[in-house]
Amino acid sequence: MKLFDVYPVYPIEPAKALNYTLWDKEGKEYLDLYGGHAVISIGHSHPKYVKAIQEQIAKLGFYSNSIVNTLQEQLAEKLGEASKYPDYSLFLTNSGAEANENALKLASFHTGRKKILAFDKAFHGRTSAAVEATDNQKIKAPINLNNLVEFVALEDKEAVSKKLAKKEFACVIIEGIQGVGGLDTPSDDFLQFLRKACDETGTLLILDEIQSGYGRTGDFFAHQQSGIKADIISIAKGMGNGFPVGGILISPKFEASFGLLVTTFGGNHLACVACLAVLDVIEEEKLIDNAIKVGAYFKAEAEKRGLKIKGRGLMIGLELKEEIAPLRKKMILEERIFTGAASNKNLIRILPPLNIGTAQVDAFFTAFDKLNA
Repeated sequence: MKLFDVYPVYPIEPAKALNYTLWDKEGKEYLDLYGGHAVISIGHSHPKYVKAIQEQIAKLGFYSNSIVNTLQEQLAEKLGEASKYPDYSLFLTNSGAEANENALKLASFHTGRKKILAFDKAFHGRTSAAVEATDNQKIKAPINLNNLVEFVALEDKEAVSKKLAKKEFACVIIEGIQGVGGLDTPSDDFLQFLRKACDETGTLLILDEIQSGYGRTGDFFAHQQSGIKADIISIAKGMGNGFPVGGILISPKFEASFGLLVTTFGGNHLACVACLAVLDVIEEEKLIDNAIKVGAYFKAEAEKRGLKIKGRGLMIGLELKEEIAPLRKKMILEERIFTGAASNKNLIRILPPLNIGTAQVDAFFTAFDKLNA
């Protein structure tokens, strides 16, 4: 048997990692400024994280959600405090796409409506409803084309108002900062408008914070800068620092019932201890403050060079005048620095572990200057 060939890959195989450094099988060292799609939040192989998983798997790796798991309760309490959503409920999943599937399903259950309003260049996942709410026709199969999702441009208040006035949309789903779409950021004013428009039309507001959450932007969730609260918040990526986990934070307005949302692997014992360790390290090492500080330093260095920067905190990118694919290839193969791309072919994305310092930013710009000399 061979692998189903769906990933274009660079000829590099990491063998070990620590903090923001990777080593391949030949012992070559790389700087990780992408974190595997913003997944690595507290740094590779953090000792507290490793210890938590090792100790838990030696005791109990898994049992189903048909028994008591106090680790889930501990995680819900700690996440509520860290996120400033203490009165919300937590449902745990295995991935971001699954989180969004459950968010959309819950919105439809609650409102009795079928339709979803999403935004141009949105990315919400590759599973059934999530991919239908993603603005990329190439990744949708015929089974996903149910005409239940409509798209409008980011910041287009008039278009949103006209759609929601029909009162046929279960929810509006929007990213705190667009990830794959190219780091376009909804303004505070637009998010405040969305909150009001949803309230007036009985529509639910879902904030997809899968990539922009967990302190990456300088707030625990990117939308919190606007002062609004969402009805449902989807999370994943940096939540488990590489352990597969996701979830949704659910407003008190929703009523739970047995069987409404169910998962076999979601919220398993290993996932919970991984997530608890991540929250501990974020707090103890002040990684949200570090994201603000290092992100500001990166922005200043970019502006010195007259470069256009997008995003916030350590969810940032440089928008160049030309396509960045050749630059990224040289960055990884010649300078040994991992970076990311987006649907905007001129944007190079920087999504590093939140514990990087200014020295790593300097290393990036030294390589950038060399390759653009």
